[in-house]
Amino acid sequence: MKIFLKTEDEIELMRRANQLVGKTLGELAKHIKPGVTTLRLDKIADEFIRDHGAIPTFKDFPNPYGTPFPASICTSVNDAVVHGVPSESEVLKDGDIISIDCGTLLDGFNGDSAYTFCVGEVADDVKKLLKTTREALYLGIQNAIAGRHLGDISSAVQTHCEKEGYGVVRELTGHGIGREMHEDPQVPNYGRRGNGVLLKAGMCIAIEPMITMGDKSIYMMPDRWTIRTRDGKPAAHFEHTIAIRQGKAEILSTFEEIENIN
Repeated sequence: MKIFLKTEDEIELMRRANQLVGKTLGELAKHIKPGVTTLRLDKIADEFIRDHGAIPTFKDFPNPYGTPFPASICTSVNDAVVHGVPSESEVLKDGDIISIDCGTLLDGFNGDSAYTFCVGEVADDVKKLLKTTREALYLGIQNAIAGRHLGDISSAVQTHCEKEGYGVVRELTGHGIGREMHEDPQVPNYGRRGNGVLLKAGMCIAIEPMITMGDKSIYMMPDRWTIRTRDGKPAAHFEHTIAIRQGKAEILSTFEEIENIN
């Protein structure tokens, strides 16, 4: 395992890339409504990212199981946990939820963030899943402090979600991030306090709870990308990229653009 600590200049470049991700998700928030296809959302994101001088990192991202990712964002609807492939045939309808994961490469550094959106009127139990998952993300961030351990982040996420009866996906994790989209260390959403890598100032990681309403079991679709819950129940996904600091983590990505729309 090789963990790259970032300089202040590098963290500033990462902030720019991540702020653009937040702006992209905010732009998409304007268009998320019944009747819109996930492919339409992908085209909006691709154009927005490129118009701002960046590259959509997910486009043609390598796949160890098959062909590269064909789109610029991941659009995961309802029981799709992550890595959903945008499609002209997938039309959003009232009551859906959609998790959008977005990455940008700007001036040599990566941004990465995800948000689960409501489409129209969503059932209260599904709203609670989203609320709990988002809360878990911020509890994880509160524990992302120099001198603590990776397991402190993981345990905070797991404890908060499991006490509400939700499943915490084991096979998929957060990750280090910098010049590469995926760097060491992996950041699981389950674990024990005091275990794992010692957190140091200058580490940059993406924390991303992937939480299911029912059982934590998942499976991969024949497209070799989309991951779904095995029991068909909804899943939520929220993600921030952060820099580890002394005393308090610095969130480099943003949900502000989204929530100004919503």
